[in-house]
Amino acid sequence: MPARFAHRCAAWSLDAVVPGLATMALCWPRLSAGATRMTQALDQLSAALARAMDAMMMGTLTPLELTRAWVADPAQRAAVEALSDAIGALLMPPLLVFPLLALAWFVGFEASSRQATPGKRLLGLRVVDVDGRGIGLLRAVQRHLAGTLSWLTLNIGHLLAALPPQRLALHDRIAGTRVVQVAGTGALPGWARAWLGLLAVASVGALAWLFVVASAAMQRAFEAMLY
Repeated sequence: MPARFAHRCAAWSLDAVVPGLATMALCWPRLSAGATRMTQALDQLSAALARAMDAMMMGTLTPLELTRAWVADPAQRAAVEALSDAIGALLMPPLLVFPLLALAWFVGFEASSRQATPGKRLLGLRVVDVDGRGIGLLRAVQRHLAGTLSWLTLNIGHLLAALPPQRLALHDRIAGTRVVQVAGTGALPGWARAWLGLLAVASVGALAWLFVVASAAMQRAFEAMLY
């Protein structure tokens, strides 16, 4: 039976934990330094924005003049460039390390005799070829690399796995593979639903944290101008 989309999402997110934690451990010094740089860059950008808003409220510049002055301001451009560099310093290390660790994790397990990663095994899933046999190392590598296209299509490639009757993601179609349910009743277990709910809450929390950081930077900029 073709695996359901929710099962595949839960399995992938469970499997991503190990390479994700390993990536955090390996990249922690750079991540910490990048976070500090991003906070400093946000302070610079917020200060420039606060000065621009102050000029507009004082009536010294029209909105159009303000926009032109803001874009042309060397300090403003420097602040934007600093923020861009800080974001790059924060994101680039994990974006380089995580795919390599994930490649080893997913390919190693899916090419093995178990035909599944630990996350897939917990949910009774296996990765097979069109004839129901193991996919082997070469096809496992092909499937994983083809998964890049599923991400680059803004996850449309992954969403194809929700379409019955075959439920094939884009990378499955390219690699000639299938994810099948070989154990369980087909209903998503309660613990897996709770796990997906926890991930949703964590995602909202991360967005809220970014909002709080940006708001705090703006508040510091206005306080510096007032006092």
